[in-house]
Amino acid sequence: MTDSPPVPFPKPDDKSPIECKQMTFAEREADFSWQVLRIMAEFVDGFDFLTRLRRTVTFFGSARVSESDPYYQMARALGKRLAEEQYTVVTGGGPGIMEAGNRGASEGGGLSVGLNIELPLEQRLNTYVKQGMGFHYFFSRKFMLDYSAMAYVYFPGGYGTLDELFTVLTLVQTGKSDVAVPIILMGSEHWAPLTEWLNHALAERHFIAPADLCLLRITDDIEEAVRIIKNACERVEGGG
Repeated sequence: MTDSPPVPFPKPDDKSPIECKQMTFAEREADFSWQVLRIMAEFVDGFDFLTRLRRTVTFFGSARVSESDPYYQMARALGKRLAEEQYTVVTGGGPGIMEAGNRGASEGGGLSVGLNIELPLEQRLNTYVKQGMGFHYFFSRKFMLDYSAMAYVYFPGGYGTLDELFTVLTLVQTGKSDVAVPIILMGSEHWAPLTEWLNHALAERHFIAPADLCLLRITDDIEEAVRIIKNACERVEGGG
């Protein structure tokens, strides 16, 4: 048996494998220490921004839907109704469902907020955002979208929407977030297959508890969504 050759000691200018790896949140030309400082700054600025907001409801959903899409119109209508009830609508600040929610909030005379992300193909804040903040890192923006809500509303979307949904579900399931915060899925035709899969593939096999399915509320009714949010927020604001 021969000995393995010694691992060469890195030269001062050599980068470690992790430094050479291109990650979605990393900047190739910046050293790690600088990136940590930038991450910290985004969290400090994000918390400072959010502490000035009141009665927030966060919308999630596809950036790809057009104004003619029924879900765009549904998000717009819900944003307007929530604004009329004195809620602040928070979105990712981009197009599609995000624009619809911000548009409805503006039309309802409420505060319309966008937490945007800087992308290589630039994503601009939609024109209906009244107060906004840009983020360089996806994970700091995601944390702020999750942290900002007294209620979460999910419209049909892609990987990003599902990522946000399962993050919030996990936080509530594990007690890291308040179980009383509503998680509302708008669009029964879109979401019903997912909840059926959660029941058969997870709950029936005991990967999740049956009660975990009750964390989700599915509806097509704008007024029902508003009632769910109002009832939950009244319990929080009333201390009950």
